[in-house]
Amino acid sequence: MDTAGTVVFRPRMVRAVGYAVAVIMLGALVGGAILIPGFSPLDRAGMVMVGVLAALFCHLQASVRVVAGPQQLEVRNLFRTRTVTWPEVVGVSFPMGDPWAHLDLADGSTLATWAIQRSDGKRGIADAHRLAALVRERGEAPDHEG
Repeated sequence: MDTAGTVVFRPRMVRAVGYAVAVIMLGALVGGAILIPGFSPLDRAGMVMVGVLAALFCHLQASVRVVAGPQQLEVRNLFRTRTVTWPEVVGVSFPMGDPWAHLDLADGSTLATWAIQRSDGKRGIADAHRLAALVRERGEAPDHEG
């Protein structure tokens, strides 16, 4: 494994479903705004706006990721991105029944990683193991003894 490289984790199933639902929702609402008779221009604009907002929400869900860089981890979930350094991460947990993996942090808290999901089956579990290996490789604080 390249310890200097950057590894990006993204869910497969959520991305596929999220973008498919975005296209369907946007298409249905724009189509309805155009084809349904009796709507005012404001009603039509409102339907299109709802379609755009639904597609944006689906995009937010589909674009979750974990970027494991040489110095830090960037965890992008639905509405928030958080960056932690490797020494802050003490482990990765993926408890049975949980929908996604968690980073166990040195302060005792956990950070959900929506990018590594149980819905991806064996790939999700393999990604959790790969991230755990990166934590073991990169998570040690540097030794500054002289």
